[in-house]
Amino acid sequence: MRDAAPGDLVVWARKGDQSAWAALTVRYSRMVWSVARAHGLGEADAADVVQTTWLRLVERIDRIRAPDRVGTWLAVTARHEAARLLRHQGRGGRSLPPLAATDPGPDHVCLERERLRLVMAAIQALPELCRNVLRLFASSPGYAEVAAALDIPIGSVGPTRARCLTSLRARIGGVL
Repeated sequence: MRDAAPGDLVVWARKGDQSAWAALTVRYSRMVWSVARAHGLGEADAADVVQTTWLRLVERIDRIRAPDRVGTWLAVTARHEAARLLRHQGRGGRSLPPLAATDPGPDHVCLERERLRLVMAAIQALPELCRNVLRLFASSPGYAEVAAALDIPIGSVGPTRARCLTSLRARIGGVL
């Protein structure tokens, strides 16, 4: 199932195949989480968006016209659900949460935390679009999903990613 085409997984899931559902969630959960978190949602709100996104897929799987593009459908749905939640809460700001260091040794932890702090500062100094593009690419399965999540043309994803990485490298080049 792991290597099955997305469209095949959707067709099998429509027929009630639980392993197809499991494969879909394994394949796309990180991306759905990234879309939710890219909207500046906290852990609980992002979890609500993720759960609602999967619920929408369950409710509407029979109406998906392009099963091979289920990842894009999930990204768009997560984006809409996050925006809906933000509207409901009366806020629209976006900020990305910092990453945490997890390496064991004390010296290594200190060095890695400092490196992470410098990288995060460089990422935070990037424009919002770049921060979101890099975050999504860290967990997204493809360009179509990133384009859908950010509501940008698919043809601009690659050049935008390249510009963002170049800018990030310039900011951290002398530091790391």
